[in-house]
Amino acid sequence: MQTKREPNARLAEWLARAGLSNGELARRIKAAAQQAGHPQVAPDATAVRRWLKGNKPRRPIPGIIADVISDAVGYRVTSYELGLGESPAEDRSLLYNRSWVVTVETVSDLGRADVDRRRFLAAAPFAAVAATGPSRDWLLNVLDQEPEPGPRVRLEDVTAVRNMFGAFQRMDIFQGGGSGRLLLAQYMNVHVYPLLRRPQPDDVRRALCEAAAEQTYLLGWMAYDSGEHGTAQRYLIQSLRLAEESQNVPLGAHVLAGMADQATLLGHPEEGLRLAQSGRQGLRGTSAAALADLWALEARALAVMGDKTAATRAVAQSETAAETIDHEREPEWALFIDPAYLHGEHAMTLRDTGDHAGAAEHARRSIDHARAQQRARRGALSQAALAASHLQRGDLEQAHAAGLRTLALAGQVKSSRTIEAISDLQQRMQPYGQNRLVADFAERARVLTVAA
Repeated sequence: MQTKREPNARLAEWLARAGLSNGELARRIKAAAQQAGHPQVAPDATAVRRWLKGNKPRRPIPGIIADVISDAVGYRVTSYELGLGESPAEDRSLLYNRSWVVTVETVSDLGRADVDRRRFLAAAPFAAVAATGPSRDWLLNVLDQEPEPGPRVRLEDVTAVRNMFGAFQRMDIFQGGGSGRLLLAQYMNVHVYPLLRRPQPDDVRRALCEAAAEQTYLLGWMAYDSGEHGTAQRYLIQSLRLAEESQNVPLGAHVLAGMADQATLLGHPEEGLRLAQSGRQGLRGTSAAALADLWALEARALAVMGDKTAATRAVAQSETAAETIDHEREPEWALFIDPAYLHGEHAMTLRDTGDHAGAAEHARRSIDHARAQQRARRGALSQAALAASHLQRGDLEQAHAAGLRTLALAGQVKSSRTIEAISDLQQRMQPYGQNRLVADFAERARVLTVAA
């Protein structure tokens, strides 16, 4: 005997709240599915009516519905809240859960899914609205719940975790995010996330959460650098929750900086600006390096938004903060916030505002520092910014030369950001048509991108 299905009142309520008709929901689901690589998902209004009557759509449709409705209402809604079943790992990891127990299970599930290279995680899209709740809750600094019982964690365990961070961070800086991420994820799954389930004295717990937050952020950053933005976003949100538990405000602000960088890169500069400003508001001057970074990322967002005056002012604020950085007093995660990095970010900001002279000056200073440190990824990004500044003043020959240096450095690292910078440079060369230098750069870029 067939069980009678109950109408999905939750889905109907959220549709009404989002102001979406059955047909409009179907249209948006189809568009989102196409963008996420699911061309077979093409529902119509009839399919939506069936869901409202109680039929459960198959994966990946529940997650896509959650993304569409989240975009419509302006904050994250899960498939569970829509009456479509339990939220899968990729959905749960977008949420900033106030429960410590749920947070531990969520970040553990995320790490396992990443190591297993599960297709649903690799295809998980970036959700612009997902950062609204986490940044707000981090500022409110709400803590709760105790972990499950078990053998106690010692400070020696935390020290062992901390000792690994520097090695993985250096791997990212010098070889790119694609080099060591899965190795780091495996280490976290086996050695770090299990510790979070065990009880600790308050001081040990804060230290452990801080160390776990640092490395979870690094996982997110490596995924970001590899172009896996859905995975990166999920790691960053969970890192922010761990940072809150550690009560380390500069670390939380640092995570928000990473989230701001990603949002701006993916075409959401308003969200990037809000995240950077949230980080500054919470920071309250406790880390000059974090403050310089947040101002730099605020400038990047403002430049993309077309506010040249505010972007230039933010660059100046970043430079002022950078003058007071003392790396002897800064945490290890802040070591990359140095002249090579900051001048490189300022070069891209001024490039986007149209200040080609300022962009070239900052790019050259970044390149000099990156060369001295043998940081190929940062050097490649800054060489690309220098090439763009040459194009802005009409010097194709100098742009071509800087472009070739970009290619040489990009070939030394596994980083999708360097490949994206090369693609951006190719687009900027298009107005020069069939010029031999454009053709030469395009062919050399093609060889590199195929190999990558």
